[in-house]
Amino acid sequence: MTTTSLRASTGLSRRVASAAVPPISDLMHRALAQPHLISLAAGFVDQQSLPVAEIAAAAAALVADGELARAALQYGTTLGHAPLREYVLDDVLSGDRQTRAASGLSSERVVLTAGSNQLLHLVTECLCDPGDIVLCAAPTYFVYLGLLAGIGVRGVGVAADEDGLIPEAVEEELARRASVGEARRVKAVYAVSYFDNPSSATLSLERRGRLLDVVQRWSRDAGQPLYILEDAAYREMRYDVDDLPSIRSFDETGDTVVYAGTFSKSFSPGLRVGWGIVPPMLVAPVCHFKGHIDFGSAHFNQALMARAIEMGFYRPHIDTLRTVYRGKLAVMLSACERHLGKVSGVRWRVPHGGLYVWLTLDEGIDAGPDGTLFDLAVKEGMLYVPGEFSYAADGVAAKKNTIRLSFGVQTPERIEAGVAALAKAIAQTQHSAP
Repeated sequence: MTTTSLRASTGLSRRVASAAVPPISDLMHRALAQPHLISLAAGFVDQQSLPVAEIAAAAAALVADGELARAALQYGTTLGHAPLREYVLDDVLSGDRQTRAASGLSSERVVLTAGSNQLLHLVTECLCDPGDIVLCAAPTYFVYLGLLAGIGVRGVGVAADEDGLIPEAVEEELARRASVGEARRVKAVYAVSYFDNPSSATLSLERRGRLLDVVQRWSRDAGQPLYILEDAAYREMRYDVDDLPSIRSFDETGDTVVYAGTFSKSFSPGLRVGWGIVPPMLVAPVCHFKGHIDFGSAHFNQALMARAIEMGFYRPHIDTLRTVYRGKLAVMLSACERHLGKVSGVRWRVPHGGLYVWLTLDEGIDAGPDGTLFDLAVKEGMLYVPGEFSYAADGVAAKKNTIRLSFGVQTPERIEAGVAALAKAIAQTQHSAP
């Protein structure tokens, strides 16, 4: 059924009709329909390391005080639970080695949301009209690309490598858009700055300042704001490297960078608590927009997260997660060496954090959902995310010979078996090629 006929038969809005089914939904449907499949697709967190005991203790402490419990069960503010906003600000500034005075920030610039995706959605809705443009790395987080498509915003892929988004490529794309009369349609640059999804690349320290400089010069020349949406969802998920200051920390005026963070990967995705540190001129628009949607994200969850932090559970849990994921990453890399190392043309990046390993195959192999390899991999008993999902429809062309593997949710034994099954499927694809 075409989009036009679908709208005519159901009365759906243009926005809903234009929103494609998220690629991960189909992958998860396949996984659920075939429980034997080893899914190295979804970026879920390790099931056994979820903080059950910590949440139980924090919840018991929270509800033990009737007054505090009733306050937590009541509506909160649109900005969110004040103690948690204070903690978020201090924690980000500590990582960036800044003081409040030097940064010029206050907790009034912190907005708590239902995960960082909601913050990205709210800001994008506030900045962009249908037909506007957001530049992003090629590849980038495909859920955000789906978000853009769903609200009629054009994602444009810009060249990236193992050091992340290339500032000169951003500058070239901005000039290209200006040359075709679209200068004022470019509203933001989206950058996953730490161990990105899907490639686990981290934007290098040197590129952070350069990217900000490119964006701020463009803003001055174009006569309108251009923002950087810094997605720092994986910042805490580092295993053998030191932390880097955020792009936000280079933004001395605080007018350019929207910093999005979350407790989903570092503590619990089920709590759905994320946040944004927002430029002053965007705080009111974001809160007004958010207020029309939910009056503020789940207050009890925010109060529970704050209590878990106050009781000293959060930082030790991050240390536990780093140990768990460091071990799983080692298993996946060892399995890649053992199984994929024997397969011609297969290459992979060695990540230092995050939950993903990015594979590149021979150019002649189509790893997409319509290619031979995908079905062969399913027959061999494993599931992966086709890399082409992570490329915007415009800009840098999608590389169909790429794959995202996730080591987050599976056991070491199943990681090993899943990679072995993938290697077998790739070899079969190569042998069957003309």
